[in-house]
Amino acid sequence: MTSYFRNFCFGFILSCLLWIAGCATVPPASPSTRAFIPQGKGVTHKVHAGETIWRIARTYNVSIEDIIKANNLPNAAHIDRDQLVFIPGAEAVKTITLEPGQKDEEFIWPIKGKVISYFGEHKGLRINKGIDIQAREGDSLCASRSGKVVFADYLNGYAYTLILDHADGFYSVYAQNYKLMVKLDDVIAQGAPVAQVGKNRDPAYLHFEIRKRSKADNPLYYLP
Repeated sequence: MTSYFRNFCFGFILSCLLWIAGCATVPPASPSTRAFIPQGKGVTHKVHAGETIWRIARTYNVSIEDIIKANNLPNAAHIDRDQLVFIPGAEAVKTITLEPGQKDEEFIWPIKGKVISYFGEHKGLRINKGIDIQAREGDSLCASRSGKVVFADYLNGYAYTLILDHADGFYSVYAQNYKLMVKLDDVIAQGAPVAQVGKNRDPAYLHFEIRKRSKADNPLYYLP
């Protein structure tokens, strides 16, 4: 493992062990019931099936943070089809299309299930740096995006944990597993099975993170 990847994994382990309380719990909310008040120059984008905040931000060349702030979206936000999203600073509405090669850049849900804990919520003395997706013990989960395995080992409090490097500054993290189906340095295709959910908590769940470099971001901004 290179020194860069060792530093990343070491930093990730430290962040897992040193999480502290620091922000209030954010209750889940229905995107369809939230209203926004556009401020300043911009356009209103109507969400189509499969679009994510990440893809919208990239298409309009604005930051995810600017869209979140302009629309007052909470951490539980998951945009829906036909939802209206204000794009600050944009001059014209754009149509979002994906070329064949761009489809591999998107993230997919690693497992189907109900989100039972959202990004930023308190978990005891810790703050959730991802989302927890309810599952059944033994359920298989898949790679959210193609990538290379840079960490595959047991972490106290997180059970068997997997980290994939997506080669563009993004990493995805899969924790609370009882079995890993891949090993260090494996190159994994999107959708390929990578682990099985464990029964470390009741109910069983997958802890899933998306990190931009070493900083955790809300996975719901990236998942369709």
